[in-house]
Amino acid sequence: MVDTSRRAALLASASAIGIAFAGCLSDGSGDWETDESIPVTAATMYKGPSCDCCDVYAEYLDDALTTNLETVVSEDLEALKDDRGIDSDIRSCHTVELDDYLVEGHVPAETVSMLFEDGPDISGIALPGMPSGSPGMGGEKDKTWTVYEIRSGDDPSVYTEL
Repeated sequence: MVDTSRRAALLASASAIGIAFAGCLSDGSGDWETDESIPVTAATMYKGPSCDCCDVYAEYLDDALTTNLETVVSEDLEALKDDRGIDSDIRSCHTVELDDYLVEGHVPAETVSMLFEDGPDISGIALPGMPSGSPGMGGEKDKTWTVYEIRSGDDPSVYTEL
């Protein structure tokens, strides 16, 4: 009886891990496809060595850019984010530099395009965490997302809500 309980617990744990991992790997960007091209001349994503959802987001964003997105694996993302002035409260798993702007996290291409159209005097925008249903993440969008402005030295303020 103990073997059956232990086996069931292990199976349940393995299933939960598999589902969580698959959620990160699944291409949740279908709802966020855009026909707009984002006019940039330089595009670099900085990510950790083991984040697969970053790779999915990179493919998604690359499709929306007028140039190719270069991916750089960083062993010290925290230092990079500190250096770029990204407040710890609005960080995500990757940072993208698009010309003179930063894009932190799984921000939809439509919102990135809006940033370039508006041309605000800010360092960039951030969608904190890894929200379910966002481009590159699995699952469904289940709440309003707040996209913040990145302003070096200032507290983050709201750029838009999605």
